[in-house]
Amino acid sequence: MKRISTNMPNVDMQYYMRLREWQMNQMQSKIAGQSKILNLRDGPVAAAHSSRYTSHLLRLNRFSRNVERIQSNIRIAEGYMQESLQILQRVREIAVTGAQGTFTTQDKQYMGEEVNQLLAELLDVSNARSGDGTTLFSGDNTLSPAFRASTGHITGGGKEVITSVEYVGTIRKNMSEISEGSFIETNFPGNQVFWAEHQQIITARDATDYQVLQDSAILIDGKEIKLKEGDTVHAIIAKINDSGAAVKAKLDPVLNSISLVTTVPHQLWMEDVGEGTVLKDLGVLGGSGSLPSSNIAPDADISGGSVFDMLIHIRDSLYRGDSLEIGGSGLKGVDTAMNNLLTSMAELGAKDERLETVGQRLAYEMPQMVARNSREVDLDLAEAITELKMLEYTHKATLQTAARILQPTLLDFMR
Repeated sequence: MKRISTNMPNVDMQYYMRLREWQMNQMQSKIAGQSKILNLRDGPVAAAHSSRYTSHLLRLNRFSRNVERIQSNIRIAEGYMQESLQILQRVREIAVTGAQGTFTTQDKQYMGEEVNQLLAELLDVSNARSGDGTTLFSGDNTLSPAFRASTGHITGGGKEVITSVEYVGTIRKNMSEISEGSFIETNFPGNQVFWAEHQQIITARDATDYQVLQDSAILIDGKEIKLKEGDTVHAIIAKINDSGAAVKAKLDPVLNSISLVTTVPHQLWMEDVGEGTVLKDLGVLGGSGSLPSSNIAPDADISGGSVFDMLIHIRDSLYRGDSLEIGGSGLKGVDTAMNNLLTSMAELGAKDERLETVGQRLAYEMPQMVARNSREVDLDLAEAITELKMLEYTHKATLQTAARILQPTLLDFMR
């Protein structure tokens, strides 16, 4: 039963006026925020959809920035590789000229001096940095130079020159996500880009009767190869060949030792995992505890060099006036170095094309996601302003009605 009293009209009127004021305040807040969802209760389903759309849009923006950054680094790296190719082409021209017997020893020394300057420039290029100051060709060790040079005096050279160049980066590759679950390499290890020949390592230890003493693993070019207790050298060779690493293993027919040769020009990167000593026992690695690539056993026979080794060989041959070496192994080394560099540039071009395609897809997908989110949460301003005006009109009408209804006072009931 509802109790009727003289205060009831006043209470009811105040309730509905406060409700109308709250509705007007909510509508004004929605107009100010340009969103029809201020709280989850305003639209639970739409809020859930909007949350997913917003999260996906944030990821798309992150992917787009990744694509732009990687493309920038790729194009910078391509420019340095192009400069390296021009240097090698010039060195090849000098080698072809110096291989002729019509030039004097003094003339060839002049040519050697030019090659020496080109070698120094190539070293600078290999240690190039991107716009953010990180090195391009040092693997994931992006704060340090990729190559380190040693200097000394050589026959025919009148001053201190570069005598060797060592790669001091890593082979680990930084990966960036460019779309949902899709990654791409963002750096370029210098011991692949600036390598000239297939590297071969022939150990000096007879491995005929070798067996793995305990379960262990080895790393070759970043590929982990697991070995079991009792594996013979033939089992080890088979596992290396099946690992997917760009290397071919076999048993040397003369020394009965293990032989490793790369299938594409690059520097072999090997290490024993944990406390395992398989590679050390086979004579591949030394016991000094050095990090790759300075950990090869001193008695192992190593062949195959870098681009720098080829230029140093040509320069030294020119200093000595050795036409046979200049036109033979020197010229061949430059040709293989150029081929490997062109292969690296082709890979860069393929990556850039992929990134261009991904960028176009992201540029199309992001506006679609914005539109979907807009349909869920964006406010129709014309409709909202109309509704606010209606609320203001009804509120004003309510106040006018209340002023007429609530005119009687206590004195009116005491007559």
